[in-house]
Amino acid sequence: MANHQLTALHSPERRELILRAAVRDGLLDPENAQLAGFLDLDAVAATVDSLHRAFPGSVEVLHAFAAKANSLVPVLARLRDLGMGCEVASPGEFAQALAAGFQPAQIVFDSPAKTRRELAQALELGVAVNVDNWQELARIDELLTTRPTRSRIGVRVNPQTGAGAIGAMSTATATSKFGIAPADDGNTERLVEAFRDRPWLTWLHCHVGSQGCPLDLMAQGVAATVALARKINSELGRRQVVGLDIGGGLPVNFADDLATSGYQEYVERLRAHAPDLFSGEFQLVTEFGRSVLAKNGFTAAYVEYTKTSGGRAIAITFAGVQVATRTVFAPDSWPIRVTAHDATGAAKHGEAVEQDVAGPACFAGDLVAEARPLPMLEPGDLVALLDTGAYYTSTPFSYNSLLEPAVHGATVAADGTVRFATLRRAQTVADLLGRTGG
Repeated sequence: MANHQLTALHSPERRELILRAAVRDGLLDPENAQLAGFLDLDAVAATVDSLHRAFPGSVEVLHAFAAKANSLVPVLARLRDLGMGCEVASPGEFAQALAAGFQPAQIVFDSPAKTRRELAQALELGVAVNVDNWQELARIDELLTTRPTRSRIGVRVNPQTGAGAIGAMSTATATSKFGIAPADDGNTERLVEAFRDRPWLTWLHCHVGSQGCPLDLMAQGVAATVALARKINSELGRRQVVGLDIGGGLPVNFADDLATSGYQEYVERLRAHAPDLFSGEFQLVTEFGRSVLAKNGFTAAYVEYTKTSGGRAIAITFAGVQVATRTVFAPDSWPIRVTAHDATGAAKHGEAVEQDVAGPACFAGDLVAEARPLPMLEPGDLVALLDTGAYYTSTPFSYNSLLEPAVHGATVAADGTVRFATLRRAQTVADLLGRTGG
C-alpha cells in the first residue's frame, strides 16, 4: 500500500471522527474515563499489508511483530490474523504470544537473559531461539543432550556498525550488551567452529537499533550479517546457515501525519547494501514493532485544571508519565504531537498560545509538551497525544499508583460509523489493591 494511502488513514479528520465517537459512547467521560488509548485497527491492517507487499514474494519471510511495542493479547491476536508472527523477549511476552494463539513456529525468543527453564520451555515447544552469548550457547548444548527439538536455533551477532541519533536505542555499537561481536578478537573463527560442531545451529540474527537509526545504517548491519553467513557456509563447505533474522527498528516519523521511511524504502536500501539477502539462499525473519503500530494510535485525556505560572499557561491533564514515559523523561529524543479538542472531541481552533501540557503525576517534570503553541485549553477540554499506538498506553508506568487506562480498538465503516472493541479494560482500584497486596 502506498504511503499516501496510509497517510489518509492517519488524517486529523479520521482521528476526530474516532474521538467524537468515543465521547458519544462514553469511552471518554470527565468523571469516569478521563484517559484512554485508541488503536485504529483499519490502519493497522493497512500497515501490515504494506509490510507484506514490500518484501519480494520469491523469498520466504516471517514478519514477527516485536511484542514489546504492544503486548496486549487482543492486539497480538489481530496481528496473528493478519499473517504476522511474534518476537518475544521475556517470559511475560512469551505467555502473551501463546495466549494470542501464535503457534510455536511463529514465535521468536530473543531475550538477552534467558534462564534454563525458559530455554527448556522454548526448545520443548519448538519456538525459534536466538542465542545471545557463548554462555547461553553452552546452556543449550547441555539441554539438547537430553531432549530433541524442532526449534530454529541461531546466534545473535553484533555487527558493530555504530550508533544512531538515540544512543539508548542503538544496539550495534562497539560495546553493545547484545549479541556476539564477530569483529572482536577470535570471535569470527570461534563462530565458524561453533557452527561446524553443531549441525542444529542454522540461523544468524542481527538488530542494529530502532528509533533514530537511519535506514542505511540498519542495512549495513544486515549486510555484515549476510557476509558472515556466507563465510560460515563457505568454510564449512555446506549450506549450514539457512536463515537470517534481520531484526526490526524501522524509524517512525513523529513530526507529522506523513508515513515516511516505509518498508518499501527499507527493502530498497537492503537491496543496495545486501543484495544477497534476496538471492533465495536464506529464509528471512523480521522483527518490526513500533513502525507497525505507532502512527495508528492516539491517547486522549481530559483537561482538569488550567493555570498560569510565571506568565506560562499550564493545562493539567490526565495524560502524563504513566502513559508517555519516554516523552516525559527524554523529551528531546521522544517528542510527540498534541492536539486540542473541545468536550465533544471536535478540534479547537483559534489563536495558538504557548502552553505546557502537564500530566497528573506528583513531580515537576511530568510534562508531555512544554511551551507548545495550541488553542487555549480550558477545563473539560480534551487533548490527544498522537502516534502513540506503540509503547505508550500499552506499556504504562505505575508512578503514583496511577491506574492503567482502557485501550480501545476502532474500525470505521464506509458510512463513517465507528465501532469499538475493548483491547484492555481500565484498571480499577480493586485491581490495584490486589496487585499491591491490599
